[in-house]
Amino acid sequence: MHLAEFLLSLGATCRLTRFITKDTLAAGFRIWIANRFGDDSKPSYLVSCSWCTSIWVAAAMTALTHWAGGSLALQLATTALSLSYVAGLASRWLD
Repeated sequence: MHLAEFLLSLGATCRLTRFITKDTLAAGFRIWIANRFGDDSKPSYLVSCSWCTSIWVAAAMTALTHWAGGSLALQLATTALSLSYVAGLASRWLD
């Protein structure tokens, strides 16, 4: 894995983890998990804990980057996700 692929995968992992655990758009998914398995269940904890979710997102991103690392589609997707994450951080810091 090249450094650029690693950094873009890192940014994508951060953004996807944040989306799953915190974003309003994924709230329905988190509620569905809580309703299906219970509020105090391990699956509910998994989708609300950034540390827990990031392990699985990072594993998927690592495999995806290994298998499709040179593809334009992966480069575009990881770049967009990374830029989204950095823009979110910047807006919090600048606002």
